Amino acid sequence: MIAPRPITTLDTHEVFNQPPPFEDINLFTSDRALTEAVTRAGGGVHDERLAALGALAGSAEMIECGIAAERHPPVLENFDRFGRRVDEVTFHPAYHRLMALGLESGFASLAWDGAEAGHVAHAAILTLTGEIDQGTSCPMTMTYAAMAALRAEPTLAAVWAPRILAGRYDPASRPAAEKAGVTIGMAMTEKQGGSDVRANTTRAEPLGEGNWYRLTGHKWFCSAPMCDAFLTLAYAQGGLTCFLLPRWLPDGTRNAGFRILRLKDKLGDRSNASSEIEYHGALAERVGDEGRGIATILRMVQHTRLDCAIGSAAQMRAALAQALWHTAHRTAFQRRLIDQPAMAAVLADLAVESEAATALAMRLAQAVGAEDPLARILLPCAKFWICKRAPGFVAEAMECLGGGGYIETGPMPRLFRQSPLNAIWEGSGNVIALDVLRALAREPSSVAALRAFLERPRGRVISYDHWIDGLALAPVPEANARQLVERIARAAGAAVLLTWDNPLAEAFCRLHLAPRGAAYGAFDAVIDLPAILARAMPAI
Repeated sequence: MIAPRPITTLDTHEVFNQPPPFEDINLFTSDRALTEAVTRAGGGVHDERLAALGALAGSAEMIECGIAAERHPPVLENFDRFGRRVDEVTFHPAYHRLMALGLESGFASLAWDGAEAGHVAHAAILTLTGEIDQGTSCPMTMTYAAMAALRAEPTLAAVWAPRILAGRYDPASRPAAEKAGVTIGMAMTEKQGGSDVRANTTRAEPLGEGNWYRLTGHKWFCSAPMCDAFLTLAYAQGGLTCFLLPRWLPDGTRNAGFRILRLKDKLGDRSNASSEIEYHGALAERVGDEGRGIATILRMVQHTRLDCAIGSAAQMRAALAQALWHTAHRTAFQRRLIDQPAMAAVLADLAVESEAATALAMRLAQAVGAEDPLARILLPCAKFWICKRAPGFVAEAMECLGGGGYIETGPMPRLFRQSPLNAIWEGSGNVIALDVLRALAREPSSVAALRAFLERPRGRVISYDHWIDGLALAPVPEANARQLVERIARAAGAAVLLTWDNPLAEAFCRLHLAPRGAAYGAFDAVIDLPAILARAMPAI
């Protein structure tokens, strides 16, 4: 009789039935929704650039940089070793690698340097870099958006615009004139005001020398305080005014009145330094006329809101890709997870929404670049809806990975912590919804552009036609503003897909323009699950 072979640790401790790492994958060429949306939005001329960036962003090295930048957050150093006040922020080397990847790929410059479909290319660059880290997206977005505000003061733009258009990342702390490239931050929010910037108390006194003023006050949030200059608001004699406050003055000395009190301890976005600052007679140059601060800064806000929508769409794609990859490589009950009907329904539901978010983000970038009045209403609607949907979307994708999705060594917890932020940034939900009501009441050309955009795909899908029939593009009571904005955003997602002949257009209409369950996968609509999943799966 042969004795049975003893059981060893090789029998019980071998790791199997786990997916391979999702890395060394081209995040652009592997994403059909993104590549097609970029082309339909007119950005196909940038495919070669975007494919090169996609390969870098999806490399194991850059994915690890995203992990490291979050794991080793920035540190504030108020004083040097001699006791002199310096107010510097130091970062892990991974942070600098990510910043260089984005800025030197054209994140902040390409939209403004005369390139064809530059804003669409910018949107795609943000999508690709944002899939590996969105903390670094913040300073790059502000630098991109600052160009719109700086144009309100041509003499100032003549100095600072070339520094942004250089498309270089230079992290050194020294006068901007000596640097290869610059970054621009924002400091708007005060303790007592939040979104109500008219309640701000920061004051500005003219120096009598050109457009220079001396600022005194406090800012509750200053994003990316290591930037070379900041757009900020303060009350001058003529009213609330926009200023550009440099870290270093033209004479080569520090702007000593700019002081960083602390860095914020945040839920997510940890690779990005968010701070609380004070102005103790800090020097700044006026941007635009006195009393026109809100109008001036709104030029910038349109672009930062665009990036909020794009960023949340990027989060959706990143979470979906992880869920698809995991379920395609893991089995349970003798079948791959992705082949099981309940899981397939969830994944397809996620895939359809992700594709619509990507398409709408690229269409908005196209409209913003063309200065199309359509963007005035459609942009805040998309910002509201896409950013609101992202946290639930990422949570559902995390659940597809099971317990492994909840482990910090993987990407899902970081994505989940980041996901609520874009809905808060640049106007939270109620602020955005009320802004839409104002535009509907006061800007007939934008209403007409939106109506034409929504009417164009009529006659293709009956559920879409019925949805548009019941959609009145007119102000409603404030308590109903969110419902109206949501209805417009759903219609817009369908309209883009239908107009662009997207193969998921009808599935989106069936899932989002008809009664259904609230949870992902809770629907009885007939859609082609295998085809949807095949399209969404990262194409290796």
